Amino acid sequence: MTTANPVEVRRNEQARPAPALPPAKIFVNGEFTSPEGTEVFTVINPSNEQDILDVPRASVEDVDRAVSAAHQAFAHWGRTVPSERAAALLSIADRMEQERQVLVDLESLNTGKPQAVAEDDVDSAIDSFRFMAGALRAGTTLAAGEYAKDHTSVIIREPLGVIGAVTPWNYPLLMGVWKIAPILAAGNTLVIKPSETTPLTTLKFAELTADLLPAGVFNVVTGRGAVIGDRLASLPDVAMIALTGSVGSGQSVAASAADSVKRVHLELGGKAPVVVFDDADLDATVAGLRNGGFWNAGQECGAACRVLVHESIAEEFTAKLAEAVQSLVVGEPGAGAEVEIGPMISRAHYERVLEHLKLAEEEGNEFATGGHAVPSKGYFIAPTVIKASKGAACTQQEIFGPVVSVETFAQEDEAISRANEVPFGLAASVWTKDAQRSHYVASRLDAGTVWVNAHLVLATEMPWGGFKGSGYGRDLSAYALDDYSRTKHVMHNMAR
Repeated sequence: MTTANPVEVRRNEQARPAPALPPAKIFVNGEFTSPEGTEVFTVINPSNEQDILDVPRASVEDVDRAVSAAHQAFAHWGRTVPSERAAALLSIADRMEQERQVLVDLESLNTGKPQAVAEDDVDSAIDSFRFMAGALRAGTTLAAGEYAKDHTSVIIREPLGVIGAVTPWNYPLLMGVWKIAPILAAGNTLVIKPSETTPLTTLKFAELTADLLPAGVFNVVTGRGAVIGDRLASLPDVAMIALTGSVGSGQSVAASAADSVKRVHLELGGKAPVVVFDDADLDATVAGLRNGGFWNAGQECGAACRVLVHESIAEEFTAKLAEAVQSLVVGEPGAGAEVEIGPMISRAHYERVLEHLKLAEEEGNEFATGGHAVPSKGYFIAPTVIKASKGAACTQQEIFGPVVSVETFAQEDEAISRANEVPFGLAASVWTKDAQRSHYVASRLDAGTVWVNAHLVLATEMPWGGFKGSGYGRDLSAYALDDYSRTKHVMHNMAR
């Protein structure tokens, strides 16, 4: 049963000047160029369902051309010294900061992100370039030395070569930069395919930074993942595929990459469990989940979407969470700084989330708030809290929308077991005032990131990546530099 909770979409009453759109072309060998074919796809504004721009669908031949340019550019870029690459990355960060508002406005236009979310994305992207510029100059490895008699060993970290990257629609610029910055920092060249739904800021990034990198070091091809991703995965001149996306996409890319035995870096889905014990600060927990569960309208791999709360406090907690969620302001970009929840990214995804809500109701779960679409132009769904039964589909499947399920547990070991029962292992959180319990439970949760009394707080210096079905490899931090490079051992015979 759906709880009545009128939700209105806050609209921008004043016309905003449209941000400068990027060229509707692919970016190869340092310049925008027309693809081989004429097929295009239309980028749509999810806040009002209006067309924004027709972007080309690249062909296999276009991918080959981009990879060839990247392969040729690697001969020089892969031999540059760290200080040169660091200088280039810092120049990119400076350029992005100069054009910050352009990137914020374009990201909001393409995705429907509220101002605060788009600003955080762009600021985090800038910080990623600055961090990688420093990290690449401060690498650590085993010291050179005599580990075998009369032989001196030296460890060298080398770039891999050409890397193909496939990025998602939920954080188009930020997830792109999470790939671009460490890949270039490590000395590789890159061919990147943004999501068909959200290619605009990746193309704009190419336009804004074209003069800061040698031709061919960075290339953008737009189009279908089944065409571009599979081609990148199968080409021998591509040393590695890095993908952020769905589990299905990751499986497809990994299977294609297996034929040429190339390395694969996968950041896939999530279903983050949130374990709330009976001694937790309920007000702080609710405030944390109001943000961590609904940031970017819940279109977030690490979202706090699956709450396991101790049965003794479940009723009070759920009531508090529902009340807090009802205060979230839904709206389009430009409708005011108070807007916190934007639309789903596309009609297809909007309908997918609504199907999940329909199934939750059919299974007999109760909506504490929300549970429905917002009757308005655009792909808006009311922020939702579900009182869920154990094993319900909404507690097991990644919904990827403004939906949080709440279920109960009785014992600590039960909470740990059920938190780990889903096939994902990207993120989790534990809420308790007991320090020993927090360490014990966090060490037993099968997730690449576990927060204690917090959720969805990221730092560029710390790694991000998952276990199990959430993939392998790490974004952010110096660990990403390791992922995008290879280790070579050179041994010198000193015997006389």
